[in-house]
Amino acid sequence: MVWGRCLLSAGLQGLRCRASCHVKRHYSFFPDDVKSLRAVVNPDISKIRNIGIMAHIDAGKTTTTERMLYYSGYTRALGDVDDGDTVTDFMAQERERGITIQSAAVTFDWKSHRINLIDTPGHVDFTLEVERALRVLDGAVAVFDASAGVEAQTLTVWRQAEKHHVPCVCFLNKMDKPAANLGFSIESIRQKLKANPVLLQIPIGSGKNFTGVVDLLSKQKLIWKLSSMGEDGRVFEMKPLDHLDEPELSQEVNEARAALIEQIADLDDEFAELLLTDFSDNFDAVPSVKLREAVRRVTLTRKGVPVLCGSSLRNKGVQPLLDAITAYLPAPSERHHDVVRWYKDDLCALAFKVLHDKQRGPLVFVRIYSGTLKPQTAIHNINRNSIERMSRLLVPFADQHVEIPSMTAGNIALTVGLKQTVTGDTIVSSKASAAAAARRAQNESETGKKKGEHASVVLSGVEVPDPVFFCTIEPPTLAKQSGQ
Repeated sequence: MVWGRCLLSAGLQGLRCRASCHVKRHYSFFPDDVKSLRAVVNPDISKIRNIGIMAHIDAGKTTTTERMLYYSGYTRALGDVDDGDTVTDFMAQERERGITIQSAAVTFDWKSHRINLIDTPGHVDFTLEVERALRVLDGAVAVFDASAGVEAQTLTVWRQAEKHHVPCVCFLNKMDKPAANLGFSIESIRQKLKANPVLLQIPIGSGKNFTGVVDLLSKQKLIWKLSSMGEDGRVFEMKPLDHLDEPELSQEVNEARAALIEQIADLDDEFAELLLTDFSDNFDAVPSVKLREAVRRVTLTRKGVPVLCGSSLRNKGVQPLLDAITAYLPAPSERHHDVVRWYKDDLCALAFKVLHDKQRGPLVFVRIYSGTLKPQTAIHNINRNSIERMSRLLVPFADQHVEIPSMTAGNIALTVGLKQTVTGDTIVSSKASAAAAARRAQNESETGKKKGEHASVVLSGVEVPDPVFFCTIEPPTLAKQSGQ
């Protein structure tokens, strides 16, 4: 009977949803309807996003990741760092301390896009985890505490992203804190990171009264009406900004949008030309689609960084962040790696992390740049000059892995059976394919495209920072030595 009443109320909610054209809902009525990792979309390379989440300690990286997995339908309940039940912090030490120690990879889909996400640690002690993640990623989300702006470790991870030429999107988290300050955070990004922040949203309300955001591109209000702590934020209201009801907010939005259009016109010549030829009488009439395309070009060329805001812990603003990841960050095909051109359809992948599993042995994380990776095949390790056989191929989902028959270029995979491969090794299908790629690279350099440079078909590895201190670890007894 109770279940019947639930279904009836759900049906009435559905009727109300159809009656109002403003409400968007991103959920199904059945709580057990959780997506399987086997059903993750395997789209064209243009719909793949390899991203990392990076920030200072306690800015909200893991909480944001947890919300992304929940809203995309891959987890049944919202995990909490304080409760020690998040997906990506699965080690006992991480759950005990409430911090991220090692980077964890998860794969999910969002609106026909496949997102391979790596949640990285914030502590400087584990900066190698950030370094090797950024080495293989195409884009990054920098999370900020809106009350603190740019902090010490934010500078470190930002420098690492710049070194690898990774385009970024900024997310001002914790907008519900009393001390949250949008203007201060934007100015600290400009001053301390020497970046060019492109504000795409302004918050509605501040502190405890933070209820949502206004999208400056479309002038739409996104409001999360969470009446109780139990609500998960999947339901949010989306409606056009009313000039009569909220004249002050409307004026603020108009001024911010005018500043955004002017800023993008300064950074993107194509958009500036469009404004002057088609919208010279009224810049505000420029369509949101054209403005979005220009913001994407500015992001990919790293002339500016889009800035969004929200509160992950309070379940507000995460869905627009996911939309921004798919809209503004690059696909693997848009990151022009020379090796992709040289290897063509032959396999070329980089091993960027090795884990040790008691049952499976070494688990090697690889980023595939070209070709297709298949299990039960022999691969050639250029760095070790050795041939190894890969037994299994897995999709990573934190500490849960799903076996798959093949993986295409642009993705991140987990391999079983590579015992000699170490971090930074280049994996190809055979010696012959590496030789063919070397010939193409040599021919290209001789034609003048890479004058004065020695073309290398080996992917550059991961730079390991100098250790802070040295120590020796000894087993307590000889019996335990073999198990260490």
